[in-house]
Amino acid sequence: MRKIALIAAAGLLGTALTAGPAMAAPRCQNTANFDAWLAQFKKDALAAGIQPKVLAAASPELTFDESVIRRDSGQGVFQRTFLDFAKRLLAGARIPNGVAKMKEHQALFARIEKTYGVPPQVLTAVWGLESDYGALFGKFKILPSLTTLAYDCRRGDHFRPELIDALRIIQRGDKRVDEMTGNWAGEFGGMQFTPTNYLKYGVDFDGDGRRDLVNSTADTLASAANYLHSIGWRRGEPWLQEVRVPANMPWQEADIDTKHPVSKWTALGVKAAHGSLPSGTMQAALILPMGRHGPAFLAYPNFKVFIDWNSSYVYATTVAYFATRLGGAPPVDESGATKVQSLTTEQMMELQRLLQKQGHDVGDVDGRLGNGTRKSVAKAQLKYKMPADAWPTVELIAKLQGG
Repeated sequence: MRKIALIAAAGLLGTALTAGPAMAAPRCQNTANFDAWLAQFKKDALAAGIQPKVLAAASPELTFDESVIRRDSGQGVFQRTFLDFAKRLLAGARIPNGVAKMKEHQALFARIEKTYGVPPQVLTAVWGLESDYGALFGKFKILPSLTTLAYDCRRGDHFRPELIDALRIIQRGDKRVDEMTGNWAGEFGGMQFTPTNYLKYGVDFDGDGRRDLVNSTADTLASAANYLHSIGWRRGEPWLQEVRVPANMPWQEADIDTKHPVSKWTALGVKAAHGSLPSGTMQAALILPMGRHGPAFLAYPNFKVFIDWNSSYVYATTVAYFATRLGGAPPVDESGATKVQSLTTEQMMELQRLLQKQGHDVGDVDGRLGNGTRKSVAKAQLKYKMPADAWPTVELIAKLQGG
């Protein structure tokens, strides 16, 4: 649902993922007068259809919160492998609790799947990682957080409409001002919807006349299913499947954007780690979250929905993997993971700078192993006749430094 850094999601779940140095992006400076900005915003809100009584009720919370700026400024970049991230987020009772939730709400899940085509394990996985099944909503007041971010110089144009839509949620009668609490970045409810997506995809599935994505489990789960369906979920199809890959694999084929029929992957020697692969005509991408030594998956068309929910490659893969575990899949093979080493943030940034120097498009030099950096790594690996599995290594840095 959101394009956020891993640390934001981890913080909501209380998961300690912050090991090693972090590097926050340089920040702009707020120079506009807040009171003048707020006065103009209120005029704009009225012009956008917000009723005067709603604006008056919300006004005491349309304030500036310096702590939100500090949190936004402090979002660092942390290097975590897929296995490390997945182990931490799926540790403890998260999987058995998810199985219990599916059993507890079996009839509700069946009704939702009939309506939207999204299976219980997918919704439960998202629910579990977004709010620990509704146990952790966040304790920040939404209106001061959104007001601060809408005024702020960094992403004001993005958050202004979110603040207007938060007021629309109140005006529609879904939530009162005092009920608007959630994440510091303005997301709230069991699925951590932004106000805009709350308005666009929230549904009243329990029939009480309100779209309550905080207190109503039915509304929460159905709204998430409505969103996933709207962005392309395909009923009855798989999303992620662990596979075994031969040592002589043409590794450059392993890319989230390179899709082949399952029959071609089979011809290349790819086999199901458990059970069998679907029909040969279904399209799939081979993804290697940790390179050729780590777990391997075939990602089917439905996997894109997880990426659209959260653009972080590691987070999206973890949620999709979690859903397979809730569906009965065993843990992934970790036998080769001892050979996998992660770069530090500083090493990743050095790698990105070196790749840029050679003309590769890595996007921002930010220390993140995003899709652009992965593609550039694979191209550089091909140039130096290395296995092009898109996993960054110290060896590749040394070759790039040598020219």
